[in-house]
Amino acid sequence: MTAFRPKPAPPVFRKTRIPKSGIRVVTEMHAQARALSVGIWVETGTRDERREDAGICHFVEHMVFKRTKNRTAFQIAREMEAVGGEINAYTTREYTCFYTHSLHDHLELSLDVLADLVCRASFDSTDLEKEKQVVLQEIHMAEDNLEDFIYDLYFDRAFGGGPMGWPILGNEASILAMRRAKAVDFYHRSYSADRLIVSVAGAIEHEDVVRLVEKVLRPKLRKGAPRRRKKALFKPFRAVVEKPSEQAHILMGWPAADFQNRLRFEAYIVSTLLAGGMTSKLYQSVREKRGLVYSIYSQLTTFTDNGLMTIYAGTETKHAKKVIELTLKEIAKLRERGVSAADLELYKTQVVGQILLGSDDIENRMNSLGVNEMVFGEYRSVNEVIAEVKAITVKSVNEYIRKYLDTDQMGVLLLGAVPKNIFEPFLRDLD
Repeated sequence: MTAFRPKPAPPVFRKTRIPKSGIRVVTEMHAQARALSVGIWVETGTRDERREDAGICHFVEHMVFKRTKNRTAFQIAREMEAVGGEINAYTTREYTCFYTHSLHDHLELSLDVLADLVCRASFDSTDLEKEKQVVLQEIHMAEDNLEDFIYDLYFDRAFGGGPMGWPILGNEASILAMRRAKAVDFYHRSYSADRLIVSVAGAIEHEDVVRLVEKVLRPKLRKGAPRRRKKALFKPFRAVVEKPSEQAHILMGWPAADFQNRLRFEAYIVSTLLAGGMTSKLYQSVREKRGLVYSIYSQLTTFTDNGLMTIYAGTETKHAKKVIELTLKEIAKLRERGVSAADLELYKTQVVGQILLGSDDIENRMNSLGVNEMVFGEYRSVNEVIAEVKAITVKSVNEYIRKYLDTDQMGVLLLGAVPKNIFEPFLRDLD
């Protein structure tokens, strides 16, 4: 006989804009969760940088962990780790996020430590010079990992050398030229109250979060410099970059739906269908049937005003042409025949399952709260998202395929021991 298990209470969302500062606070109450995830989001990313300051967003993210007015770098890490928690941050092309993950009874500690980073960083000159070396090592390490490095090269070409395409880490020249005054100025302009969002998921009360935010999070009240984001347009290209390597690294991509595009979930379905898992078309065709690759996968990168769908494959140089041809053959077949009703139901079910599994992860929920507030300015529940996925039709997916998966709009990059005199003519002939 199956034991009765009471159904968990559904998450409860609340939002408050702090009257004096304008900081937005979004929370999702999960009554039975032990875990707590707290994030402070700064609405500034690498696409907001100037060419001469490339990498400053990521560099400042590093610097705030070195020392604040209240804590040393060791104390920042120790206070969270001492309670079994963790603290970290990451920089993207559109925002920077600082976050903690801990037990639910460490809300005040989490917010206090994060507030120190966002409001009270010291930017000690000695720390700055040391951190330059750390970031330079990070850049060199990234360049050695060709599976990652190919994305930097790709973005630069796809977005025409503009801010959207610059490496998040910056480059050696820009990091070496970084000065304390410039980093401090960027920090105060970018980490101003009007650009901050606090998102919290866990067994917490919204009023407690708001009270603590008002107590500990006191950034500059002046508004940051007006954001002048120019829409980055995808530019089709064909390129070969020769670099010593055991494998040929292939990255193919197409413009995709942005966050607010009505076909954004269709984009996710198409990405999943093409190379999103072991049942995907390309995994079965290129790896399972022919054994030409170990790794082949798709990635959907979505921004506020554009998107990018990429397919990566790593193979022996002698197989590179065949892998590209098979990929294009699968896409041509998809454009010609469209998606079948059976395939669509399979991948819709797969995507819904991934969403539901992700909804059990408190850190994932905190991230969703922050991104939804930045992009839409409103809450989107898991059930609402699932309803949108279930509403996808064969017609809407085929509309996406016809509109976006166009060979004329494709960017292809080959990286590794791939002679240009052999591969450049081949890539040019793909049209």
